[in-house]
Amino acid sequence: MTLIGETQGQPAPDLIKDATDASFMADVVEASRTTPVIVDFWATWCGPCRQLGPALEKAVTAAKGAVKLVKVDIDKNPAYAGQLRVQSIPAVFAFVDGRPVDGFMGALPDSQVRDFVDRIGKLGGGGASPVDELLDMARESLALGDMGGAAQAYAQALQMDPANVKAIGGMAKLYQRAGDLERAAEVLEMAPADAKDPDIQSVRAAIALAAEAPSETAAFEARLAADADDHEARLELATALAAAGRLGEAVDQLIEIIRRDRAWNDEAARKQLLNVFEAAGQMSDVARQGRRKLSALLFS
Repeated sequence: MTLIGETQGQPAPDLIKDATDASFMADVVEASRTTPVIVDFWATWCGPCRQLGPALEKAVTAAKGAVKLVKVDIDKNPAYAGQLRVQSIPAVFAFVDGRPVDGFMGALPDSQVRDFVDRIGKLGGGGASPVDELLDMARESLALGDMGGAAQAYAQALQMDPANVKAIGGMAKLYQRAGDLERAAEVLEMAPADAKDPDIQSVRAAIALAAEAPSETAAFEARLAADADDHEARLELATALAAAGRLGEAVDQLIEIIRRDRAWNDEAARKQLLNVFEAAGQMSDVARQGRRKLSALLFS
């Protein structure tokens, strides 16, 4: 199943650009009528400018479309710096709806730069980013059973923000649902090792189950037909079923082990059951129904 390669999303928004006096009206004044624009007046000889510039770019990039950054070299483009009465640099102005609404002069600590960018982003109507809108579209598509629409939205979000863990987890989950764990694993390589997104954790659990699972179930089913108390065979069968995406059946087999011998093999069945819940997703029907069955068994 191809999900990423078949979708061609729009290019990432031009969040950071250099402007001239000739382009200032279009790049700043007009652009700020739809998205807040932060203007950084700087010069190549200015030491504090070299400190502030990267911090602004990082904060604007992290805002993911809620605000844009325009950089103006005042030595080459003095007109608007003069109109705004810039007397020292770096000088930063925020434009919303075609007019300056906030600003500061001099380099600030990174935390204050982030706070400034976040505050300006919210002036544009709450700071909803194109990536967030695409993630909402993906969730709506999933609710309607439109896997292709969800895949397209996630792919576009990843083009805009390759490090977005929600988009990574969502796309990987789609591959898992399609039975393509190899492609799911490729997508997960984009995520940080310590990512806590539920979809990422679910897919990682599914991949781990598949890695330890036998490829066939017939031999284990035959062993169980001969001896229903062959817990090792039932555990292997459950693992194979889970790896094949038959998670509900895997849950039933594991609960049957617990019903017959709760403490068998250091509670191996219960531990594997938790792995299956993780692979299914903790809020999935499989996990919810499995927890109810387990509770009914343990507290009956």
